[in-house]
Amino acid sequence: MISDQRYVILSLELHLFFSRIMKEHALFLEAGFMPKDSKLASEAEHYKREFERLLSQVVSLSNGVVRPSVLNSGEVVTDYTLGTERKTQNFTGIKIDQNITMQESQLYSGNNPQIGPNTVNRVRQLNANARNLINGLINFKQRLLNGVLSCDLFTANYPLLIEHILREARLYLSLVGDLENRVDIDSKDARETELFWDQIMMEHALFIRGLLDPSEDELITTSNEFANEFKNLIQEAQTMTNVTINSVTNETLNQTIQLKNFKQAGTEGIASCKIRSIILPLLADHVLREANHYIRLLETYEGM
Repeated sequence: MISDQRYVILSLELHLFFSRIMKEHALFLEAGFMPKDSKLASEAEHYKREFERLLSQVVSLSNGVVRPSVLNSGEVVTDYTLGTERKTQNFTGIKIDQNITMQESQLYSGNNPQIGPNTVNRVRQLNANARNLINGLINFKQRLLNGVLSCDLFTANYPLLIEHILREARLYLSLVGDLENRVDIDSKDARETELFWDQIMMEHALFIRGLLDPSEDELITTSNEFANEFKNLIQEAQTMTNVTINSVTNETLNQTIQLKNFKQAGTEGIASCKIRSIILPLLADHVLREANHYIRLLETYEGM
């Protein structure tokens, strides 16, 4: 059973990362619909706005509370987030609340923050709101996936991407549930965490490969190599034992850092129009933040 202080800290950190991820999922879905599916686009817009509202509330509670390791990891915002939001808004016409990003970039961390009953209650309400929202978004994503797989719906997003973002939403939901049961989500099983995020990283490499212009031979080859590396790491994580766990985690960390560097260079290249692709600038920053998040988790396991 975690203390009230840890419950609040872990809840706010989780939402800082994942509610932004969810609002961007909704935006990517909205941008991918055909003109005839304007009702689905409106539904995606609804979830984008609701997760923005949730994220804004989380940011207002987070100053002086969340840990420096989270704020310094690059999982909340990066140096590219604001610029890629502006470009993506210009490209799509979909409004993005950039004030939240500016507020996040000014967040400061806490050291043994004093948490009162009022804050605990507010976070409990945040978690309850988040669960309702995530459940709604999961149902929406599942409906879209069913429509695509039964050829009743066409979208510019890959079926695998919809499956991918569905899995991330389900993880978010389960972690909020863990926190409500006062489970320390920082002490989750390393094997389970690595299996999940290795697959996410592998699929990121596959999406990058598939969204690059066919003329970008070198980047396509590199993306494919990363996909194969993480496919191998998934197999290693499936069979790792107490003896091999440290070496597998270390190998995974090194590989994820390399992928992060590749994604960072890609984000810069896409934002400055030096890479030919159909990758939205914010999508490039989005996958970079997820790599940063995974790196922090792996470093936590290494320190145990």
